[in-house]
Amino acid sequence: MSPSALSSALLAVAAITFVHAQPDPADPTPLVDKHYAYPSGIPYQVDYNTAALRGPQTGYNICNSTTENQNSLCQTSFVNHIDDFCLWAPPQPNSTIGDTEGQEVAWCTKPGHGTRLIPAGALQGVQLIKTPNYIQIAGFIDQTQVNIAANDYGGELDPHGADLRGNPLGGLMYSNAFPSNGGNNNSYQQVIDWTNFMGGDGFCMKVCDPAGQNQQALCQNIYDRLGCAYNAPNNAQKGVFEVCDGDDMSPVGVYTTNGATSTYFQPAESLGPITTVPYTATPAPSSNCVTYASTALYTGQPTPTGATASSGASGAKSTASGTNSGASPAKTGGAATMGVSLSAGLVGVVFAMAFLS
Repeated sequence: MSPSALSSALLAVAAITFVHAQPDPADPTPLVDKHYAYPSGIPYQVDYNTAALRGPQTGYNICNSTTENQNSLCQTSFVNHIDDFCLWAPPQPNSTIGDTEGQEVAWCTKPGHGTRLIPAGALQGVQLIKTPNYIQIAGFIDQTQVNIAANDYGGELDPHGADLRGNPLGGLMYSNAFPSNGGNNNSYQQVIDWTNFMGGDGFCMKVCDPAGQNQQALCQNIYDRLGCAYNAPNNAQKGVFEVCDGDDMSPVGVYTTNGATSTYFQPAESLGPITTVPYTATPAPSSNCVTYASTALYTGQPTPTGATASSGASGAKSTASGTNSGASPAKTGGAATMGVSLSAGLVGVVFAMAFLS
């Protein structure tokens, strides 16, 4: 794809993003324009305006040892390494992402962030890809252990939303693992552009380097009905916990056919289910994959609630590519769903796991 063709496609995507977003008059500053140094510059609440249409955020952003428990309402999240990342999920059990997208709290893999902890055994396979401009994590999870209803195919969380206040409201994201950080694990950069799909017993998270290139295109959030398959193509496998180097993916929606570059935009929900997409997203090339035992990665986690969560794998399984994320042709409860395996196609809207094991 030529640089000029890519540039034109990215401008088109940016224009669509701007048109669809409508700031709340009571809180017109977009979440992505609220920048805070970690930890000293973070306010108690980023979004505290009670006059705003959705009200203030339900949690808080100053999180420490006093807030670290399974009832924490911390809304400051992190993506650092395969053993140190957080996912957004509901504060109350048996919730759907669609009903709680503005209220989600951070659930993390290790203590130290003042958040809830993902229970032992809930993560059932994780792949982390480090590219020149973003970090992507995808995998399998017993979502009931992070309060997502068993039958919920979920949706997207991101720092934008229709009112630009983010989902969750006031949710902040940080990382110490970008190339631009120079390997300094004690220094955190605020992530401005990120996306997190949760549901269907799967997840994907992509955080773009604030000093990198094409942040808005690589961490795009206007394709919320297409799930991980198109937003974060990956080779996650159940039973495998691995870290790989990778190339940047093509920006979501941008594809080339017979030498011509085109940009696809998902249709409005009012037009019904998505029955076809003009291209198939594939994971970008990856290399230097290293596998780990889950027991070596995740320690100090709480005991699972309810039925015993299936245990994580030893990490001894092959790292060969064998999976594709799913695409989503529908929405439920206001949040985009994940589902429909690529092998089954998009016709028929069969709700299925977002990843193929």
